Amino acid sequence: MSFLEKEYREIITKAVCGKGRKFSQATHSVTPSHRPSSILGCWVINHLYNAKIKSKDTVEINGSYEINIWYSYNDNTKTEAITERVTYSDKVPLSVKDENCLNDDFDVIAKVIQQPNCLNCTIENKGHKIAVEIEREFIVQIIGDTKIAVRVDPKREHIDDDDDEVWDVELTDDELEEVEPDFLNKD
Repeated sequence: MSFLEKEYREIITKAVCGKGRKFSQATHSVTPSHRPSSILGCWVINHLYNAKIKSKDTVEINGSYEINIWYSYNDNTKTEAITERVTYSDKVPLSVKDENCLNDDFDVIAKVIQQPNCLNCTIENKGHKIAVEIEREFIVQIIGDTKIAVRVDPKREHIDDDDDEVWDVELTDDELEEVEPDFLNKD
């Protein structure tokens, strides 16, 4: 039996070889130029980030964003807005990892599920500092080379495009999350 007559063929392709998700909360302390009387508003803008593989089962996301705080001072008679850029580093553990990848050369995709958002902004430290509580959430995927086995029909002599059905099927994110990357080693 020749190689072309076998029932299965191996194909090397790029596939999702790992996934992870991380929700983070952080509290930042901002020192305004005046002693605040009250907080009038707080928002987060200009979020920048990049992701890289840190270890065999961890992706590191380094990023920054600007915290903007509008506050009153001088017994609520004057207002001022301040901006402070803060940096962060999140380590995202891979909850799904395919050990059958062919090499360690991965591409990393990081997607923001929850942009950095202000949960709470309060005056603290006897009125000299402002504490800002921020939340953010990411999902990451690592893409690598892997080998899959596909069944072939050795009796089919040629491909006729007119006989093929049109396949116009889109998968949802929920359907993709249900894919078992270790399906070949199941008992």
